[in-house]
Amino acid sequence: MSDITIYTEAIKEIKNAILQSRYNAAHMANAEQLTLNYNIGRYVSQNTRSGKWGTGAIETISKQLQQELPGLRGYSASSIRYMRIFYEEWSPVLEANRHLPSGDLSSGSNVLIIHHLPSDELSATDREAFLCVGFTHHREILVKAKTPNERWYYIKKCAAEFWSVESLKYHLANDDYEKYGALPNNFTLTIPEAKQAARAVQSFKDEYLLDFVNIEDETDPELIDEPELHSEIIGNIRKFIMAMGEGFCWIGSKYRIIVDEEECFVDLQLYSRPLRCLVAIELKRGAFKPAYLGQLNFYLSALDEYVKLPEENPSIGIILCREAKKTKVEFAVRDFNKPMGVATYKFGKGMPDQYKSLIPVVNGIKQIIEDSESENEENDKE
Repeated sequence: MSDITIYTEAIKEIKNAILQSRYNAAHMANAEQLTLNYNIGRYVSQNTRSGKWGTGAIETISKQLQQELPGLRGYSASSIRYMRIFYEEWSPVLEANRHLPSGDLSSGSNVLIIHHLPSDELSATDREAFLCVGFTHHREILVKAKTPNERWYYIKKCAAEFWSVESLKYHLANDDYEKYGALPNNFTLTIPEAKQAARAVQSFKDEYLLDFVNIEDETDPELIDEPELHSEIIGNIRKFIMAMGEGFCWIGSKYRIIVDEEECFVDLQLYSRPLRCLVAIELKRGAFKPAYLGQLNFYLSALDEYVKLPEENPSIGIILCREAKKTKVEFAVRDFNKPMGVATYKFGKGMPDQYKSLIPVVNGIKQIIEDSESENEENDKE
């Protein structure tokens, strides 16, 4: 073995060790920060909810901390209130069957004691995901996801896919939790392998948020210019791939296939790594029409015949349109033998009321955090 080969292998091993060490250090630091914030939240909750601290205590404490620890970040009055919410929302889950030490959380305890973040109620996988997600991510999830299952969905996604805070905000605004698995399709009828069919169902949403598209007359589908819509997507392809979700790779637009010496073009050609298949997307400006499926079915046959590799799974087709009625779609797709589904898209300006209510916060949390006067009304003495 040559010296170059030996050195290359050594560099690879050392590099991997350095990266793993950095990841471990970052993970430990994040877990420590979450533990600290949880315990501060416990301490603040214990003293504010009991009325021991007077009104304005959190603001006073925050200002004094800034003076005594110059340059301290992350301990504004609103951040400390988020720590309280973090503790109060998660303690019923994390401490469901925890036997607390004497005086730990008793009404008479006034001392901030740092305990390990309780996790006896969590599986090893859930605990790992919970601890590797940053506090800012947890804050966004607590504010905008209301049920335990929904919160765990976003926590696990952040952990597995390394979502930034901005990515998390995008997926929360798009309500991914409700939309994945809701796409009208014929996957279970056309994909023989059950696990592959289930993966396909979970890989697509029934509605996609294209908030990067800037088109006039967007409220009237018939006035949308289809080439302009296509151009907007191509000009923001990174954002479009993010909107599609995990594991999609870009292949091309107006993807060319030749059948009997005639050209045909797929609007948007993608590849799904988790599904290991080509994904053809046909872009439509208005409402879904059953006739669209015939053209898409033809494209899928051509892709499987001329483009698909032997080890890959059969291609999947998606009609992406402005409007679609679920029953109509289900009737239309069930007699085709190629896996297809129909999804809709919306623009940012057309966000429905239920999403607008999430901006910036929902269900009174904005008042809890930002409006001190409302705390008196909510019996929240500080």
